[in-house]
Amino acid sequence: MVAAGSRAPRLCFPRGSENMARKALKLASWTSMALAASGIYLYSNKYLDPNDFGAVRVGRAVATTAVISYDYLTSLKSVPYGSEEYLQLRSKIHDLFQSFDDTPLGTASLAQVHKAVLHDGRTVAVKVQHPKVRAQSSKDILLMEVLVLAVKQLFPEFEFMWLVDEAKKNLPLELDFLKEGRNAEKVSQMLKHFDFLKVPRIHWDLSTERVLLMEFVDGGQVNDRDYMERNKIDVNEISRYLGKIYSEMIFVNGFVHCDPHPGNVLVRKHRGTGKAEIVLLDHGLYQVLTEEFRLNYCHLWQSLIWTDMERVKEYSQRLGAGDLYPLFACMLTARSWDSVNRGISQAPITATEDLEIRNNAANYLPQISQLLNHVPRQMLLILKTNDLLRGIEAALGTRASASSFLNMSRCCVRALAEHKKKNTGSFFRRTQISFSEAFSLWQINLHELILCVKGLKLADRVLALLCWLFPAVL
Repeated sequence: MVAAGSRAPRLCFPRGSENMARKALKLASWTSMALAASGIYLYSNKYLDPNDFGAVRVGRAVATTAVISYDYLTSLKSVPYGSEEYLQLRSKIHDLFQSFDDTPLGTASLAQVHKAVLHDGRTVAVKVQHPKVRAQSSKDILLMEVLVLAVKQLFPEFEFMWLVDEAKKNLPLELDFLKEGRNAEKVSQMLKHFDFLKVPRIHWDLSTERVLLMEFVDGGQVNDRDYMERNKIDVNEISRYLGKIYSEMIFVNGFVHCDPHPGNVLVRKHRGTGKAEIVLLDHGLYQVLTEEFRLNYCHLWQSLIWTDMERVKEYSQRLGAGDLYPLFACMLTARSWDSVNRGISQAPITATEDLEIRNNAANYLPQISQLLNHVPRQMLLILKTNDLLRGIEAALGTRASASSFLNMSRCCVRALAEHKKKNTGSFFRRTQISFSEAFSLWQINLHELILCVKGLKLADRVLALLCWLFPAVL
């Protein structure tokens, strides 16, 4: 294992390359057998359908209006036949849209989205679940479980059953579009103080578990620099906005949108104000953090940002990392252990460091597998979210800026102060905590100002003056 302050050693597989080749061949054989066995099982149970498989399912078109009609018709089962309510609901099936675009705006494995216009002139986005996705999802999970068990037999050091457990838990949540609508409303209310965030409004009167109607909002994907340049949108501003949104979700509220891939995050200029705006789509997958996890995670990031290595170790271990805490810190920050020790906010990641991380990642696969199997399940989606956000930052060329770390630190300070105030009955103590919080936030603001001054390369006398006025902070 790796001690704090030391360089993590390069790890190698203990067996020779010849033995690994035999294992790879054995894995291929086991995989073929698993696929064959699964196919025979599905066929014998009359479940096999070529259109069920993911690669086909993603690309195929569905008769969208028929699906909507089906969902509305099935809802008639609980309404008395011939009643006024029955007649009103049935009329919606045939008279729902003034126009409907058959070509989807976007298609994924679970659903696809179409643009439509209601008879009152409102333009809406219609998200329609693929007809067989519910039945197919159980087969996909079964096949995944068989393959994971096969890999486990060949490579006992790899622990991937957590992947199956997470799929079993999360997939049913993503299949309920009414829950997705409630998530959208919750996060919209939760972050209403961010005037740069737009969450499309849900049309509840026209939505079901398999069909979701929402306000149509256009824009360019968040990783499309050409779109931003054409529309004069500042990529650095967008990166800051995105960091603020997710820091608030994770550290302050503990309610985290866990699928921020570029297709779900749009940018645009508000037609009224002309200001840049982020549009957050697809609210099916959220992670609700326990208070204990959220506070430990706050402490950990504070320690990483301010290079307090003893507390990095302490809070990493509280989150299940054990002796693998250096690897855990590197996974969270996507930085080398040397950079973590020097301070991740001190210098941005270089191409050399990035290449080193990528090249060495394969050597740590057994340790990564062990770590993912031991951290709290809440951490898994957080890690996925972190990786997606870093991908966006890399595409925008704004990765690992000091400003983003300082925004995170502000949220951590606020979250920890709020927790302390909530757990004390003393007015004097609450006042003391509030003053300490205000002072910490002021220190962060001053530190950001210094970085800005340094970045603009202003006169040395300005820096000297600030250093003389605030020596403890600087």
